[in-house]
Amino acid sequence: MSPALISAFANYNNSHSTLNASAMLKQEQHLVVDTASSNGHTFPVPEPTTGTTTTGTTGAVIEKSTSTFKFDDMDEALAAFRAGEFLLVMDDEGRENEGDLIIAASCITPEKMAWFIKVTSGFVCIALPGDRLEELQLPMMVANNTEHYRTAYTITVDYAHAPAPASEFTRPGHLVPLRARDGGVLTRRGHTESAVDLCLLTQLPPAGLLCELVNDDAQGTMARRDDCRVFSQKHGIKMISVEMIVEARRRLLEAAEQGGKEQS
Repeated sequence: MSPALISAFANYNNSHSTLNASAMLKQEQHLVVDTASSNGHTFPVPEPTTGTTTTGTTGAVIEKSTSTFKFDDMDEALAAFRAGEFLLVMDDEGRENEGDLIIAASCITPEKMAWFIKVTSGFVCIALPGDRLEELQLPMMVANNTEHYRTAYTITVDYAHAPAPASEFTRPGHLVPLRARDGGVLTRRGHTESAVDLCLLTQLPPAGLLCELVNDDAQGTMARRDDCRVFSQKHGIKMISVEMIVEARRRLLEAAEQGGKEQS
């Protein structure tokens, strides 16, 4: 998969290239949580566990707190993401209970992409805001989305040739664009919205690559929370949750709202 294709999505300049606090506040006023996409769950932080070690489904042993599972520090994770590193993002155990590797599309390299495909399911997606997909004339894959979590797939694409305008794609292709919902994780707590919000929180172009992590076993089973912790420790990757991204978005909105009140 060519980085030139990724760049066609990521390298553009518009009002989404940096975090627009006033626009986010406007979105916040109209937020409605989609219970169909969230499956009715409130996405809590994982329940406390006991013991000093645990094993993932692959049998690897990891150290953990005696009282609760701990994710990595959010500020450190955002700094790593801004520097072009992967993050491992977990959703709620009552939802998909999966960990996705996410990286800013503007930071991908051929070497990173090769490793990305090797350690995941290989079904690499790129999350984008709706207006960018409309600009690129990439419609939804189906008119009636019946996927359980309403993941918003568009038609798949490849790059026609390089260099070329970003709109020149062949269809279908090997890359799967996803349409992030307006309002991000505040309206839908999925990996799609997490990928775009991580870019916005770090002032990077809002295009995030994501793919679910799988175990290195005969069946290629999905990596669950403890499996993901083993992987993150092995590769030095920060591990956070969708809920932590939600809280970061909320704090930013509250700070922007407070700043607006002080100015008035």
